[in-house]
Amino acid sequence: MTTRRLGATPPWDGPTLLNPSKLVNFYRNQRWRAPPELTWSECYNRRPSRAPQPNPVIFTLGINHHSAPLAIRERVAFGAEKLPHALVDLTRARPVSEVAILSTCNRTEIYCAAESPDMVIDWLAQYHQVERDEIAPYIYTHDQPEAIRHAFRVASGLDSMVIGEPQILGQMKDAVRVAEENGTLGTQLHKLFQRSFSVAKEVRSTTAIGANIVSMAAAGVHLAERIFESLETQRILFIGAGEMIELCAAHFCARQPKQVTVANRTVERGRALAERYNGTAIRLDELAEYMAQHDIVVSCTASPLPIIGLGMAERAVKARRHRPMFMVDLAVPRDIEEEVGELDDVFLYTVDDLAQIVESGLESRQAAVIEAEDIIASRVQDFLVWLESRDTVPVIRSLRDSAERVRRHEIEHAMKLLAKGEPADKVLEHLSHRLTNKILHAPTQALNLAEGAERAELQAAAARLFHLHSGE
Repeated sequence: MTTRRLGATPPWDGPTLLNPSKLVNFYRNQRWRAPPELTWSECYNRRPSRAPQPNPVIFTLGINHHSAPLAIRERVAFGAEKLPHALVDLTRARPVSEVAILSTCNRTEIYCAAESPDMVIDWLAQYHQVERDEIAPYIYTHDQPEAIRHAFRVASGLDSMVIGEPQILGQMKDAVRVAEENGTLGTQLHKLFQRSFSVAKEVRSTTAIGANIVSMAAAGVHLAERIFESLETQRILFIGAGEMIELCAAHFCARQPKQVTVANRTVERGRALAERYNGTAIRLDELAEYMAQHDIVVSCTASPLPIIGLGMAERAVKARRHRPMFMVDLAVPRDIEEEVGELDDVFLYTVDDLAQIVESGLESRQAAVIEAEDIIASRVQDFLVWLESRDTVPVIRSLRDSAERVRRHEIEHAMKLLAKGEPADKVLEHLSHRLTNKILHAPTQALNLAEGAERAELQAAAARLFHLHSGE
């Protein structure tokens, strides 16, 4: 066999111009255009090695204040510094294509696009080094469409301990941002969260869901006023300087306390918060020295371990000569050891202890809740329609790829004819005929080979796809 150099002129002329076998032989001899095992038809109708795959299903799984006590929630919480590693670890070597993790005081939830949630539950237990059987009874799992409804309800504040509270929306946006930064947010989850934010905005702007809210901070003030006759004579210590502590400081300081101190790992941030209320800032490692000087302690940090242990609390109570000390621990995991609450002179409240108080304003918002649920139900259906349209994307992409391969082959063929000196009008005429024949070959063949009901279905589909009318 003679080996032709790259770019050699095809050996055709006159009647052999459109001889397909001659063209295939030429490409085979060139050893660069098409593998020898390809037939003429395969040159133009090669299919992708894999069939179009369906989109993974959206799942939501996790635990929250409805399903699990604080003692369980704190064992599977993710600190901000752990989230990037956790996201990457979950998507590595596991059938999870997209993931975002929402971890707050009241919930740890994993939103993912996957084949099944079972391996994600295994990963959650393994990552936090707990037995699956210990947390499995408290975990809820939602697939479509309930996973979509759940995301919309969470963003709108309908699933919060404080119904209608706005903080959860900011926390969800933070979770999405971290997932985007670490490359674990794909098309489906990105669209889900953007729709969630849009639904939350609609709910808040068209219903009274945010009216008459009794917040966690307000509940803390209410409890403190049960212990102390007046907060104006009390000294308050805030531990942390995040959003929740800022909210608590605003509520407590509205009662004009005698002294305000902010303890934070970063003194500069603590000082910025303390100066708003004419307070002072201390380092977190100075806590043991200053705690006994305060009547009220409010803590909410992202520490993975307790900041105030039983020993520190006992020393503070002794130094106070057993004057009562009111403590609010809003952190998950807890900042204050559970045993501290057993001391006679300490009144310790956690996020779960505040639940009954924050629900007191819910009755007046029941009508708003019903309106919000109706909005969410409608928007879930809209999102499901979008998801169904996504199922056709792989088929459309495959269809366009196939047409593009035909186009490229025919352009190459036409360019060679032009280089050979064939008239341009003749080349264009051949090009148009060949493109038409190649693109319509597969559907035409399918119609000819079909029988009975299948033929009727294909005929109807062809008429709809190609906008055909009777008699055309």
